[in-house]
Amino acid sequence: MIIAVRRQDRHEALAGLRVDGDKTVVNVMAGVANDDLRGTLATDAPLVRAIPLPAVRAWRSVTVTFPSHPAADVLFEYLGGVLHAVDEAAFDVFSALTGTLTTHSTYLATLTSWASGHGIAADDAERYVRGLFQEVGRALSDKTRSLHQLAADHETPNGNNERIRTSWFDTANSEALDDLLADLK
Repeated sequence: MIIAVRRQDRHEALAGLRVDGDKTVVNVMAGVANDDLRGTLATDAPLVRAIPLPAVRAWRSVTVTFPSHPAADVLFEYLGGVLHAVDEAAFDVFSALTGTLTTHSTYLATLTSWASGHGIAADDAERYVRGLFQEVGRALSDKTRSLHQLAADHETPNGNNERIRTSWFDTANSEALDDLLADLK
């Protein structure tokens, strides 16, 4: 059984639902600990938190789970792989990282809009930005190179990329993740 409702709707959506102890429940609600869900469902069934991402549709997404459970492992291995968090605190860190997913796409859209605002046709700007980042995305499959090394591969010391990176990413980025993590706990 998979429980997938918005965190703020869980009490109303799950009111009266009871789960037999011989079932396995996969909890995909962000910020809802298994102990909280166990109380809501009044069950002693095994509960597994999971973070399936949209790429599971293409069987190419690693899904973080906690705790490990054979039934959930089989499902998520089939969908692209499973990564077991060592504890619920680590699971919450992975969940906070997931909150950055749309930031990446919005970053690309912002670059495209910026170029359009400087006289580049919107279609040309989007085509160029997509081309810039498609190859960088493909490079992520090379697990022999760290993410820091991949960044260094595209950066000349004191060059344009370094200039943008050092001014774009500041402590506010980390603070936003810390705030999200605190909310997920």
